[in-house]
Amino acid sequence: MKVLGIMSGTSMDGVDLALCDIQQNEGSWKADIIKAVTIPYNETWRVRLSQLRYQYGEVLTKTDVFYGRYLGDLARVFRESSGLEIDLVASHGHTIFHNPQKGWTTQIGDGATLSHFAQRPVVSNFRRADVAAGGQGAPLVAIGDQLLFNDYHFCLNLGGFSNISACVNGRRVAFDVSPCNIVLNRLARERGLSFDEGGALAELGQVIYPLLEQLNEIDFYHQAYPKSLGREWINKQFWHVVREFDDQPVEDRMKTLVMHAAVQVARAVEQLQQDGVCEPGRGRMLVTGGGAYNQVLMDFLRSECPCDIEIPDSNLIEYKEALIFALLGAMRVSNVSNVLASATGASADVIGGSLDGDFSALLR
Repeated sequence: MKVLGIMSGTSMDGVDLALCDIQQNEGSWKADIIKAVTIPYNETWRVRLSQLRYQYGEVLTKTDVFYGRYLGDLARVFRESSGLEIDLVASHGHTIFHNPQKGWTTQIGDGATLSHFAQRPVVSNFRRADVAAGGQGAPLVAIGDQLLFNDYHFCLNLGGFSNISACVNGRRVAFDVSPCNIVLNRLARERGLSFDEGGALAELGQVIYPLLEQLNEIDFYHQAYPKSLGREWINKQFWHVVREFDDQPVEDRMKTLVMHAAVQVARAVEQLQQDGVCEPGRGRMLVTGGGAYNQVLMDFLRSECPCDIEIPDSNLIEYKEALIFALLGAMRVSNVSNVLASATGASADVIGGSLDGDFSALLR
């Protein structure tokens, strides 16, 4: 099956589209990226998405439909410009609300609208089935790590948030670790930049240790996994701590947040090692996501983490999550469980994803 995985993360740098060749053979899955591209958000979409959680219901509903059309048009243009065939679109959507403790989560990008404008069947809305079953609805990539990358002890993604997965006593577990690019990008905008390319701003700074200590004491970091983070948590629990140090140079705050992200990953790795993933101080960790290009963050990780860090090629760094959502879409069409309760804390594994469009050709 040729599946176009579409991913929009909390860092809001753009929409990732990855056309993937998904193959199943007697319960074994294989996935390869054929072609991938990132479409950056223009300022209108970036502001609209970042402020949508403050709007009233009609605006949310309209934006859900308009964003579905936007993604559908991107998928259609991708297919027509590349000349490559697409059997299925699997869309993560864009998360606006996420509060699994209260039983709800919202990703916009209406699947029916997306399907109409992409002219292909669509799987979307992957998280709600897991949340309904009592899970965190995140991270969903754990099953992809298990099926595609199980030769690594740890799989770390450094996106808007950092999240990690590992196999503990035969069970794949996963959880969000800390904010990452979502907060680094906020600071970069104070210098008129969309992000801190290569960690250049952080490289110029000094760690503000009182800020680092306060951040490391936030309650979330002392909770047991599974656990997940959302934009609401940043605004309520995290950002006000950073703002107490607004009088400090951006470069210093940037370096402190980078150090904070590395420290929290190191703590997560140490906890997973204690839980039986591998011997303390050992193991291989695959690192993907935009944060893998931040040299200061990677240097901190190498000095703090008690394991070997491996960075793959740029395709996998940038499009691993889109690849895994393509896999989740194919698994949904095959009607097999694609969300692991061991990773999300749900009462059972679930088959996640809503179907829109004509699936008759895929189900023959």
